Amino acid sequence: MFLALVVTPELREFLARARGGAVRLIKVRIQDEQLVLGAYREPEKSWDQDYDHFLLPLLDDQEPSYILYRLDSQNALGYEWIFISWSPDQSPVKQKMLYAATRATVKKEFGGGHVKYEIFGTVEDDVCLLGYQHHVSSCSGPAPLTLAEQELQRIKITEGRVKQVNTEISVDSKHQTIQGLAFPLLETAKRALQQLSQKRINYVQLRLDVQKETIELVHSNPTETRDLPRRVPKDTPRYHFFLYKHSHEGDYLESIVFIYSMPGYSCSIKERMLYSSCKSRLLEEVEKDYHLEVAKKLEIENGDELTEEFLYDEVHPKQHAHKQAFAKPRGPAGKRGHKRLIKGTGDTVQNS
Repeated sequence: MFLALVVTPELREFLARARGGAVRLIKVRIQDEQLVLGAYREPEKSWDQDYDHFLLPLLDDQEPSYILYRLDSQNALGYEWIFISWSPDQSPVKQKMLYAATRATVKKEFGGGHVKYEIFGTVEDDVCLLGYQHHVSSCSGPAPLTLAEQELQRIKITEGRVKQVNTEISVDSKHQTIQGLAFPLLETAKRALQQLSQKRINYVQLRLDVQKETIELVHSNPTETRDLPRRVPKDTPRYHFFLYKHSHEGDYLESIVFIYSMPGYSCSIKERMLYSSCKSRLLEEVEKDYHLEVAKKLEIENGDELTEEFLYDEVHPKQHAHKQAFAKPRGPAGKRGHKRLIKGTGDTVQNS
């Protein structure tokens, strides 16, 4: 248990006078189990010009202390003050604990309503004028962002490129507006998509250049269905357009399949957000400008999912046969016997 430290009468009287504004700085120490006046300074210039000049020489590297520093601003009670708890790393642990336990007593004795900011410091950089200004900025600014929020904030920088897309959402033709990023296609990517629309090639892989904010061609190598798993990177997102050649119910078909591969959380949040946001605008441009009719849009995490059976079932979903409702079985044919009239106990039972 810590001792209940008392404030000396001299310190109590000095604190009362200092609140009137005649003093710029007060240093309070613990000595012989009492709170005593360590030093004080009267104002010479403005509060910020006096700050480092008065404060820093009074900081002892071996001993904690309390510093009350008067600002030039006032509230309803009078001048506003900064309450600094100085606890250097080199000071003994027992002293640190004693000063920490007594901090509330000092603040209460001086008057908490006069204290505008409280600062705790172990090195000069924590409590110097620049450190104080950083403290004020952190108090008045918004709460720190998480890593995910920082990524989202960076993405918002590109909002100047965001365009509005009207999408029909109901049978009565009501519309809502959705947002999507529109990164431009590079010329090599445009040529590859044009060749795909002419069926001169059967596969196109695209990637986002996050720094340049463009969509570029990775490659358009000839690809069979069995090759698709090897085309999907395991550590970065990609867009794939594949000309799926197959037979269905006796007919030979060539269907464009769009595959958006996103390998889980092995890529950054920024990449996931950008690829997701650019996808709809890319598909809109491909279908409109290159007349590519996308038969199926897929989103996968792993290329191993892209088997022949998987593609076929996605492009041609199985139609579930309509199940006939269960019919209650009919009763036996013919009469079920004579009806009987049952009366109470003691009465006769008469067959009809």
